[in-house]
Amino acid sequence: MPNPLIIPGAEPFLIPGSRTGCLLVHGLTGTPREMRWMGEDLALRGYSVLAPRLAGHATCPDDLPRTCWRDWLAAVEDGFHQLRSCCDHVFILGLSLGGVLTLSAASYLPISGAVAMSTPYDMPSDWRLNFLPIFKRLIPHVAKGPADWRNPEAARDHLEYPDYPTAAITQLKDLLAEMRTCLPSVQVPVLLIHSRLDQGVAPENMPRIYERLGTQDKHMMWVENSGHVIVREPDRQIVFQAAHEFIQRCLQGADRPVNQAAPDPASP
Repeated sequence: MPNPLIIPGAEPFLIPGSRTGCLLVHGLTGTPREMRWMGEDLALRGYSVLAPRLAGHATCPDDLPRTCWRDWLAAVEDGFHQLRSCCDHVFILGLSLGGVLTLSAASYLPISGAVAMSTPYDMPSDWRLNFLPIFKRLIPHVAKGPADWRNPEAARDHLEYPDYPTAAITQLKDLLAEMRTCLPSVQVPVLLIHSRLDQGVAPENMPRIYERLGTQDKHMMWVENSGHVIVREPDRQIVFQAAHEFIQRCLQGADRPVNQAAPDPASP
């Protein structure tokens, strides 16, 4: 038997539920697994949940440099249309790169709301970014910085590529420019969530996104005891509850029924 193409445990997942759908989008070099606990929580609250795999992810690191940001956005579009075929309302919830894709998609897809978590507004200040077209040929991979996990169990269980392909950083830079252009066109309700301790994406990114959003229905929320991957960190239940309440507020405005809250399905 040939080896599976997708890393075991990193597969996309679908949990059928009500006619309100939640599309969960993972981060750069990550996998749908990092959204699993959030997906299980939302499913217990009655929502239909779909977590797709972004192109080039969850297979092998050499696959990622062969993709571009349009491939990643196309995966989000595909997920939206899959959920829209069986749901009356679709919300997109994304982490990090997933948040960038969420806000970009929110500028043109007919979604009911967007939740962007740990989302960058721009690349960090680094002179080397000006030379990415050269570096991606000379230095194909860039080491990741120190992890900022506050949940050791989640850190051990996390599935991701070990480094960043330089070509993927180039694509992220281009995608961020696209997102910044799109932000004034976002007219759906938006919830932004960020940890003050995030060392992967600096906390000052969230207010910059907030200021550029075109919608008047926009909200920022801080958590205090988590690293970058807030959906798997100690504050995760606060994040899950906030996302649920945001969705319910949007649905109530559309005369939709209120689902009941559910306990945290994730282990401590």
